[in-house]
Amino acid sequence: MNLLLLQPDQYQGSQAWIEDALRLRHVQEHLKLAVGDTLKIGLRDGQKGSARVASLEPTRLLLTEVTLDQPPPPKLPLTLILALPRPKVLRRLIKDSVTLGVEKLILLQSFRVEKSYWQSPFLQQIDDFIQLGLEQAGDTVWPQVELRKRFKPFVEDELPALCQGRLGLVAHPYAPAPMPVAVQQPVTLVIGCEGGLIPYEIELLAKHGCQPVHLGQRILRTETAMAAVAGRLFV
Repeated sequence: MNLLLLQPDQYQGSQAWIEDALRLRHVQEHLKLAVGDTLKIGLRDGQKGSARVASLEPTRLLLTEVTLDQPPPPKLPLTLILALPRPKVLRRLIKDSVTLGVEKLILLQSFRVEKSYWQSPFLQQIDDFIQLGLEQAGDTVWPQVELRKRFKPFVEDELPALCQGRLGLVAHPYAPAPMPVAVQQPVTLVIGCEGGLIPYEIELLAKHGCQPVHLGQRILRTETAMAAVAGRLFV
């Protein structure tokens, strides 16, 4: 955690507080704060700054001398569309995409996504994963996260608008064209699940605005591909 992110109802004037048991335990066990220490803080969708620990009890952390005078880092102009991954991978992917600065994330059903994944309790914890990613990156601005359970209607009805005025790409290891480097425009990027996208899905995506491109001969894990693509596109 490189920043303690506060919700608006945890901040008033020059004071702020944390009363959530899980976050208090993290503060005590990992940050090892003591009364009088200064730490970095941020207000959700607002500015960043610092505060001083006034008291630290088992049920409440009180911060004083709160100063919020620094802007958060800019987001990447990237809309990321991910085929819904396995539940255990979902947590990492959301945290990593938020840490990288993705401004919008859409989780999508595809042919190789098991429908049982949509019943995962991890989908109810997305806000927790986002908060962890923001705190890691020192960011405060919540990204948009949307769920789409039907592939074809999404691609036909929504994808063209998401690609308008942007570079539309779909990462595919068997595409003939390489992934571009250091683009100077916003990007809408589709990445499949670990089993990949089937040919029909690639063709439909290409028809509606996303050019298939590859990252080389190696087939990467979804989280590896996401980080590699973000670094390549926005050097």
